[in-house]
Amino acid sequence: MTTLLTDWRHRPTHLRVWALAAPMILSNISVPLVALVDSMVIGHLPHAHQLGAVAVGASLYTFLAWAMGFLRMGSTGFAAQAAGRNDGAALRQILLQGLLLALGLAMLLGTVGIPLSNLALAWMQPSPELNQLTREFFHTRLFGLPAALASYALVGWFLGTQNARAPLAILLTTNLVNIALNLWFVLGLDWGVVGSARASVIAEWTGALLGLALTQKALRAYPGHIAWAALRVWQSWRPLLAVNRDIFIRSLALQSVFFMITVQGARLGDATVAANALLLNGLLLTAHALDGLAHAVEALCGHAIGAHDRQALRRSLVVACGWSLIASVGFALLFTFAGHLFIAMQTDIPSVRETADLYLPYLAVLPLIAVWSYLLDGLFIGATRAREMRNGMLLTVLILLPFAWLLQGYGNHGLWISFLLFMALRSLTLWAIAWRLNKQDRWLNDAAPIERT
Repeated sequence: MTTLLTDWRHRPTHLRVWALAAPMILSNISVPLVALVDSMVIGHLPHAHQLGAVAVGASLYTFLAWAMGFLRMGSTGFAAQAAGRNDGAALRQILLQGLLLALGLAMLLGTVGIPLSNLALAWMQPSPELNQLTREFFHTRLFGLPAALASYALVGWFLGTQNARAPLAILLTTNLVNIALNLWFVLGLDWGVVGSARASVIAEWTGALLGLALTQKALRAYPGHIAWAALRVWQSWRPLLAVNRDIFIRSLALQSVFFMITVQGARLGDATVAANALLLNGLLLTAHALDGLAHAVEALCGHAIGAHDRQALRRSLVVACGWSLIASVGFALLFTFAGHLFIAMQTDIPSVRETADLYLPYLAVLPLIAVWSYLLDGLFIGATRAREMRNGMLLTVLILLPFAWLLQGYGNHGLWISFLLFMALRSLTLWAIAWRLNKQDRWLNDAAPIERT
């Protein structure tokens, strides 16, 4: 306990954590604000299926895009460790490899996305109106996929170099452009649901191009030259691809859980799927704010591991953990006492409001349960411990499945209880793995470097 208090009172660590976390919290919060604006704009159109189409279409797109989240997480850990070694050549190689992976994966997903969406919608069995609008929204969003994946790689790389200003600029620009165009296209030009999708596509390309421009200034802080010949050698790709493979499997399992919420909600009716989308906007707001602290953990812990600084690693975890707990309590109180206003702000459709208010208590409890998984994700990403993250997520899903099957008879209540259980299990499995690695004194060992020739 004395050591924990000493670490918590270390003022320079607080400053380092917040120097990274504050800009990321500001930029991260702009992401759920876009979802909120989408809901506010579409939610005040006359029909529930219009809001439902944005919810389902965005869920289909998110399933594809966020499953590629390894492009950010994989880049962060390797870039942080390379920065800790002051290795400018490795930083250049990591950046280029991330962007090339983003381009290739965007082409692949663009090819398979439409047939996969057809299968998903057939499985959901939505109403005809919801089905048609969802297809239009999703097909339009696919045009922004290359830019979205490139932004993942860019944001992860910038975070690894402990540069929080560039991700702030990328995300704020993307999301502010999205909000402005959403209001113009949907309300001003009366383009409806498709207008919302078009706004997102333009915003994603704007953010990606800005990020590419910002890399030039960032690279000047780390002199070096890229080894172009290494890009043709499999061995130079192997560490990054191995980490990305494991994070991909982990992200796919995670997104499958979120996708199942949308699927089950769609089967329970247009009002239910729309209400769940509004509540999940609350989770997005919480997660993206708390992720600002998790991003600080990624960069600081990765840097400490690269420098083999055990004390800095421990202090970063203690300080970020304390602030995350404080923030999660704040969000729980916010949704407890102002949750009804949060729902009312997003829609004036009576059936959707009534349904969302009924399940609001689940949202109020969620921050206190979910906060630990975000922090632990940051530690594992910074340490490039992707295999352990993958194993923890797969174990969580396997444990959850029988409980989810037993609870499906309880309708949307069963769905939300299953989701809370998933978040709790996710934290517990990661904690158990982290405790074992600490007992074996392995956190500062086995970091996978980028190899060059």
